[in-house]
Amino acid sequence: MDLLKNFDEASHWASEKVAGAVDHLDDKTPCEQWDVRMLINHMCDSQQYFIGKAKGEDAAPPSPNPPELVGSDPVLTYNSYSAATIDVYRDPQAQENEGVGLGISFVDQLVHGWDLAKATGQDTAMPEGLADTAWQLVEGRLTDDKRGAAFQPAIATAPDLPAQDKLLSYMGRNP
Repeated sequence: MDLLKNFDEASHWASEKVAGAVDHLDDKTPCEQWDVRMLINHMCDSQQYFIGKAKGEDAAPPSPNPPELVGSDPVLTYNSYSAATIDVYRDPQAQENEGVGLGISFVDQLVHGWDLAKATGQDTAMPEGLADTAWQLVEGRLTDDKRGAAFQPAIATAPDLPAQDKLLSYMGRNP
């Protein structure tokens, strides 16, 4: 599994969703506590955290109330955080030390890209293969005691659903 490649593909897809959301920054999202602007701020804030961790810094985890990071150009801001994430994780040492962070960031960007698409009426189909990979990474790992206030409870699904629907349901979304 090439997490760097998966993250790159997911963040490019999510960037398209950010671009399609710039005229809807005040719209509600499937993340009940966040509008589109706050969701994009979270996507950047979480990458900022994983960048810091990969560099060996004492980085603060993403806040449930993310700081204002997107400014006047959400696409440029999002793309700069994604590029910085890719850049730092190109270092094999960063992947060895914090590879789990890259996996979490990959899933985070993919699922939140879907949230943006859903909130703003864009195509929600994830790129081929990414939902399968993300599902393999998270299945059974986000137990109820680890969800806290940040994640909704998993929604029960049939075992024969496509990976995207299983992933989204597991992450507390109604596909």
